[in-house]
Amino acid sequence: MTSAHQVKILDVHHVTPFFTPPEFATELSLPLTFFDIMWLKLQPVGYIFFYKLTESTPAFFNSVILPKLKHSLSHTLIHFLPLAGNITWPPQATTPIILYTPNDAIQLTVAESNADFDHLSGNDIREAMKSHLYLPELPVTDAKATAMTMQITLFPNQGFCVGMSSHHSILDGTSYSMFIKAWSYISTLGDKEKQQYPTLLQELTPVLDRTGIQDPAGFEKRFLNAWLGVKVPGQDPNCSRSLKLLPVITPQSSLVRAVVEVSREQINKLRERVRTQIGKIHKEDPNETKLVHMSSFVLLYAYVVICIVKSKGLEKNRKVVFGFLADCRARLDPPIHDKYFGNCLYSFAVYTEAEALVEENGFAWAVERLSDTIRNLEKGVLDGVKEALATYNKTARPGAALLLGVAGSTHYDVYGTDLGWGRPEKVEITSIDQNAAISMTKCKHGSGVEFALVLEKHEMEKFMSLFVDGVL
Repeated sequence: MTSAHQVKILDVHHVTPFFTPPEFATELSLPLTFFDIMWLKLQPVGYIFFYKLTESTPAFFNSVILPKLKHSLSHTLIHFLPLAGNITWPPQATTPIILYTPNDAIQLTVAESNADFDHLSGNDIREAMKSHLYLPELPVTDAKATAMTMQITLFPNQGFCVGMSSHHSILDGTSYSMFIKAWSYISTLGDKEKQQYPTLLQELTPVLDRTGIQDPAGFEKRFLNAWLGVKVPGQDPNCSRSLKLLPVITPQSSLVRAVVEVSREQINKLRERVRTQIGKIHKEDPNETKLVHMSSFVLLYAYVVICIVKSKGLEKNRKVVFGFLADCRARLDPPIHDKYFGNCLYSFAVYTEAEALVEENGFAWAVERLSDTIRNLEKGVLDGVKEALATYNKTARPGAALLLGVAGSTHYDVYGTDLGWGRPEKVEITSIDQNAAISMTKCKHGSGVEFALVLEKHEMEKFMSLFVDGVL
C-alpha cells in the first residue's frame, strides 16, 4: 500500500444470524412507520469505533479478533433480525417494509490500513474526508435497500476499527445504542456463559412489535408522497416506488473535523453565564430564570450554535434554523415500549436570524428558545407538526438558511462498547459531514460531554478560539 491508498480491502464476508440448524430461521416482515419513512431517502448513518490494541498483528487479527467479532455478531443478530435484512416495497404494500428472509446477512468488509491510528482516533483537527475510508458503502437500488453493512479495518500493531453504515429508516440512535450494547454484552460473555443462543439482558432486548404506533393525522401518506416527488439521479424513470437515496455529499478537502471534551465544571460555568444574562433580560421578573430548562444538552448546544454562527460571519438577516431530535417513545399517547426497535424520533427546531444569536445576550436567548421548545413537547409531542413542516419546508430551501442539527445524545454511553478488547479509544459519528450536524455523546473521561463538528478549516480555527474563550 502506498500513502495515497491507505486502505486495502482484504476480504468480504457475510455474517448471518446464528440459527442452528439453519432451518430454524424464519422470515420476518415489518412495515415502516411514519417515523421511519421520514428518513427514507437520506444518506446512511455512519459510526466508527476505534479500538487501540498494540498486539494486533495480522496473525492475531485473523486468528483471534476477526473470528470472535464475527461469532459474537452472528449471535447478536438473532435478536436484531431487521439489521440483516433489507427494505423493499412490494407491489401489494401501501408502504415499504423491512424484510428478513433466511440466509440474509450483514456484509462485512475486512480491510487493512497503514494510516496513523492515534491521529485518526485522537481529538486533533483533521480532514473530514479521511474517515470515509473506514466506512463501508450501503448498497441501495430502486427495488431494495440494504439495512446495514460493516467494515473492520486493521491497523497493524496499533489497533482496529469497526465502521458501520446503516439505513436511516431502519433504526434511530436509541435503537443503535441498544444494538451495540447487546453486541458488546455477547462479545464479553465468559466461556461458561456462552450458550448456543445467549439470552440478552432485559434492557438490551429489542421490542419489534409496531402496532403501538398510531397515525391518525396521516403523516405516513404525507411523508411518502413527499419522497415520491423527489427524483434522485440514476433513478429508473419507470420505477414509481424507487428506494434510491439522495446523492452523497463528498466532503471537500477544506472541511475538517474536530472533537471537543467539555467537563462538568465547564458546563456549570456556561450555566452560570446564562443565569447572569437571563437576569439582565428579565430583571423585572426574576422568576423567569427558574422556568428555563438548563440541561447539559441545552447549554452546550446553544453555545456551540452561537460559536458556529459567529465563526461563519453570517449577515445579520441570514436565517438560522437549529434543531434537535426528541425521543417520542414515552411521549406518544399512549406511550410505546422504551425498548421499541426502529425509529421513534421527531425533529423540532428554533427559527431565528443570525442577529439574535450574536448580540450580547444571544447565548441566553438561544437557551430560552430551546427550553421553550422542549417544554412544549410535554403538551403533545406531535401537536402542531403539520404547521411546523410547512414552516421548515419554506425555510429549508437551498441557501435560504443555515441549518444545524444534532446527532447522538448526551445520554448515549458509546464508550461503554467493549467488544472483547476494552473500551474504544474513540467513537465517531462520521455522517455529520452530510447534514451540518453536531454529534454529542457522554464523555469518554469523567462525567462531561463530548461533541464533534465539521467546518471549513478557517471557520474551525475561529470556532475553537471562540469556544475555548467561553468555557475557560
